[in-house]
Amino acid sequence: MEGFNHSRVSEFVLLGLTDSPDIQIFLFVVFTILYLMTMLGNCLILFTVISSPNLHSPMYFLLSNLSAIDMCLSSFATPKMIMDFFAQQKTISFEGCISQIFFLHLFTGTEIVLLISMSFDRYIAIRKPLHYNTIMSHRVCVGLVVTSWMVGFLHTMSQLAFTLYLPFCGPNVVDSFFCDLPLVIQLACIDIYVLGIFMISTSGVIALISFLLLFTSYIIVLVTIKNHSSKGSSKALSTCTAHFIVVFMFFGPCIFIYVWPFKNFLVDKILSVFYTIFTPFLNPLIYTLRNQEVKTAMKKKLNNQYFSTGKTTPRILVQ
Repeated sequence: MEGFNHSRVSEFVLLGLTDSPDIQIFLFVVFTILYLMTMLGNCLILFTVISSPNLHSPMYFLLSNLSAIDMCLSSFATPKMIMDFFAQQKTISFEGCISQIFFLHLFTGTEIVLLISMSFDRYIAIRKPLHYNTIMSHRVCVGLVVTSWMVGFLHTMSQLAFTLYLPFCGPNVVDSFFCDLPLVIQLACIDIYVLGIFMISTSGVIALISFLLLFTSYIIVLVTIKNHSSKGSSKALSTCTAHFIVVFMFFGPCIFIYVWPFKNFLVDKILSVFYTIFTPFLNPLIYTLRNQEVKTAMKKKLNNQYFSTGKTTPRILVQ
């Protein structure tokens, strides 16, 4: 933490998504609704999985952890962005900026490993159904989740190991709605070429390899299902296509932004919205709420809640 003492910059200025007041009001409404729906949807999934014994399986255990991560990922920058729509000066302290970088790479790194774990779970369920319960035991599932958080933590610490000690001695304008590492390190008063190469190897390349692994796993699952059941192949194709769209929306912007860290594109800010706001919003819809078991469990919980709070209502209606 001594690196903070060597910085002459005490705060950064965030340019946000737009300067137009009318567009800012529109975006304020849209992102507020998306954020509230994201938190509500993921909380509902967590409550349903935890309180429903029939959902205590490896797949839903991993999905509930995905919901928890999505809630964190959508909260590290979105609330500040929403409040900044009405701020005259969109600033963030140096410590706050570093914190955003820390949490961004922690949550994205964790989610990448968790998505790979989920694809491994589906691979075992399709390819080795008789050994599924043995391989995907509770201990293995907990180990996968713990490993996801450990990898995310190690990844974000590797990104901040050098960033904390960079000299920021003048420029402090970040052309985004949050502090992203490729934009912040360009404000340092030294040559960042070596650091940029390191960032490519630890972020851009890792995201690209992980994306290719996930894409390969989906292909294998689809081929396996098609060879065993022509009836289930169309449903599996629909499910995997929906999953792949969300994966592409998450990995695509990360790959594009971090593979070219020395270039700033106008589309970068739009792409950042996808993996920080849209993906956490879509994950509950694509991965969980389209699942019949989850929908049945939710309806059962809602019905139980309705009758427990209004037991006399049916009698009044009958009379």
